[in-house]
Amino acid sequence: MNLPYQDPSRSVEERVADLLPRMTLEEKAGLLFHHAIGIGANPAPVGLTAEQMMSGALMSHFNLLGAGTPREMAELHNHLQEQAAATRLGIPVTLSTDPRHAFTDNPGTAMMAGPFSQWPETLGLAATDDAGLVRRYGDTVRREYLAVGLRVALHPQIDLATEPRWARISGTFGEDADLTSRLAAAYIEGLRGPGGQLGRDSVAAMVKHFPGGGPQKDGEDPHFPYGREQIYPGGFFDYHLKPFKAALAAGATQVMPYYGMPVGTPYEEVGFGFNHGIITGLLREKLGFDGIVCTDWGLLTDGPIMGETHAARAWGVEHLTPEQRALKVLHAGADQIGGEACPELITALVRDGLLTESRLDVSVTRLLAEKFRLGLFDDRRYVDPDAAEETVGRADFRTAGEAAQRRSLTLLENRAAVLPLTGRPRLYMEGVDPDTAAEYADLVTDPTRADIAVLRLNTPYEPRPGLFESFFHAGRLDFGQERLQQILTLLDTVPTVVTLHLERPAVIPEIADRCAALLAAYGAGDRALLDVLFGRADPQGALPFPLPRSMAEVEAGRPDVPQESAEPLYAFGHGLRYATHRARQPDRAR
Repeated sequence: MNLPYQDPSRSVEERVADLLPRMTLEEKAGLLFHHAIGIGANPAPVGLTAEQMMSGALMSHFNLLGAGTPREMAELHNHLQEQAAATRLGIPVTLSTDPRHAFTDNPGTAMMAGPFSQWPETLGLAATDDAGLVRRYGDTVRREYLAVGLRVALHPQIDLATEPRWARISGTFGEDADLTSRLAAAYIEGLRGPGGQLGRDSVAAMVKHFPGGGPQKDGEDPHFPYGREQIYPGGFFDYHLKPFKAALAAGATQVMPYYGMPVGTPYEEVGFGFNHGIITGLLREKLGFDGIVCTDWGLLTDGPIMGETHAARAWGVEHLTPEQRALKVLHAGADQIGGEACPELITALVRDGLLTESRLDVSVTRLLAEKFRLGLFDDRRYVDPDAAEETVGRADFRTAGEAAQRRSLTLLENRAAVLPLTGRPRLYMEGVDPDTAAEYADLVTDPTRADIAVLRLNTPYEPRPGLFESFFHAGRLDFGQERLQQILTLLDTVPTVVTLHLERPAVIPEIADRCAALLAAYGAGDRALLDVLFGRADPQGALPFPLPRSMAEVEAGRPDVPQESAEPLYAFGHGLRYATHRARQPDRAR
């Protein structure tokens, strides 16, 4: 006979109340950890497999890195659920994922779309300023994730891009709090799915990075020690909270604080994951959030990342032992510790009388309730590998993603109405697949023989040492003199359409002055780009942040203040249209 917690006819509250007292201290401690796993040839990217963490640490939350085929991902999920079902209490596994529907390939923040439908980066969705589109995108993400058993989205990232040098901007909805609030709410609604409440057909959203990770000192990222400080010289702390208030109102059930530590504020100068004033005082008491708080990865112990050993990101509490850090995280009000697999720290704290088991029960209750709401104890424990193959990357999903790529392209300049291109011009191209381009134009390899050139560029950045660190594009936003001269030589040789992939607000005044046309892209395939260049689709995007005129302007700016420049190169919301060649005037109040 089923026990009460195994009875789906009972309420979530009843089932949690029955299961919680059946759990041992070790089982409760295991629930408080959420670590990464791999798939296929790399099942243990952190040195441990899921099976090892399940048996040795009694864990049941895992962040899936990498991608196999849809069948492989579904079968991995089912295998882990079978292992979980065979445990003493049968507590199911919850699989989470970073974003995996766009173009970014950074093992610390997002994965290339692979078998999933491919859409523009979050910045590109912001460029459309279309909440309906973002809601449909969220619904597509939901259906593809459900098919392979991914039940928690470690996104959306709703930080504000007020510091142009920050390496995480491409995952945001841009600089404006109101735009981000609208689109974040729509995205969460799409992930939740029909019915209005988190349920068996939902993907839970873990919004990040509370209380807003954008105001980084010198634009450096707190994954690394030199980027640990968040500062608010403009006094805009509350501005960065706006999207989180909207996300909570939209029903977000999980929140991730960032690594950074606030400097020069009323709050303790320790990382947000350790910060009682931020998690309990602000998020729980002032904003009324009673859902799951999961820290960002790797706050307690030193560990391997891509074969390199990295110190724990324990900013402001580096002097504490791992046990003391764990205690501070839980006393701050967090429920779960990301990127770690050391529940023995928690059991030792309880047995040493430093932590009460009743404090664990508060967090375990939240974590169990989420598993019950998602149907993981019941009919959603397993997925169908055949259905996964049919659903993930479905033709209509791919078509919708490609249409969104086209819509997001933002026309910044169009001198002499050079765009759209007509006929089959003699075309010189750099950065575009020649086989694809040959469908649209006659290609030449000598720019002096071309009617027009198309040049695809990426936002400049300063390469950093270390394999993991190299994935975070930070530092200066302008091209070095040698590369800039190469670009300008081409622009002076032949009328050139420049397409710039904006993962951060690039500093390009010389290019803007001398190109024939200029487009911003935020993740768009060559075919999507060429369709827009040749008028088969219209560019409909608008800049989700201003483009600065100079690095001096960037360096003089205050990292917490939005739209600070009085005379940017291109303003927030700028975007031309083929029909009028005039900037759209979006209804975007700051």
